[in-house]
Amino acid sequence: MGQKVHPYGFRLGFNKTWQSRWYSDRDYAELLHEDIDLRRKLKIRFSHAGVSRIETERAANKLKIDIYTSRPGIIIGRKGTEVEKLKQEIQQTTSREVFINIQEIQKPELEAQLISESVAAQLEKRVAFRRAMRKAVESALRFGVRGIKVRVSGRLNGAEIARSEWYLHGQLPLQTLRSDIDYGFAEANTTYGQIGIKVWLCKGEQFSPRTEREEDYRDRSPRRATRA
Repeated sequence: MGQKVHPYGFRLGFNKTWQSRWYSDRDYAELLHEDIDLRRKLKIRFSHAGVSRIETERAANKLKIDIYTSRPGIIIGRKGTEVEKLKQEIQQTTSREVFINIQEIQKPELEAQLISESVAAQLEKRVAFRRAMRKAVESALRFGVRGIKVRVSGRLNGAEIARSEWYLHGQLPLQTLRSDIDYGFAEANTTYGQIGIKVWLCKGEQFSPRTEREEDYRDRSPRRATRA
């Protein structure tokens, strides 16, 4: 019997960092559900904006939200009106000081979550599942990814019995911690039932999680002069 572990959770603290960064003793459950509810609502609200992931950070009564999207213009709106509206709504529901940071994804073809959602959207439009999978694999390989695996499960092509099919190209070492594996999951709601799509991407090797703060510190830190 195969024992599966989540590629992201497996590498937490090694070469992946937490998507929620805060600590609380008493209000842990309340804050956790607040985070989950916030992510779910934002994902539904901006389903057409190519949102890959949403990260939250808390300090005292402040809440910072980082939204990673391939279409930042849709979320920001004209002259930033949509962001301000969103900020006011979250402040009213959470009673906290909210800061929203929109991060643009330069290459959506290299984001596993966006690839899985793209395949799901194609399946809902009745595109052949093999064609959708092949297209996703080819575009990722064209952008220089080391390895990709796309797996679809359900009543494929409306078959009576559900089954799974997958494509794997390149290297995908899931067992090695240092391999930078990106994982995405989406569901396609078709007329004959739900079809699940899982995507694994290998982007190379990474030995430690690098946050924006660490990158800024590395850039600012004085470098020692090396002898000739």
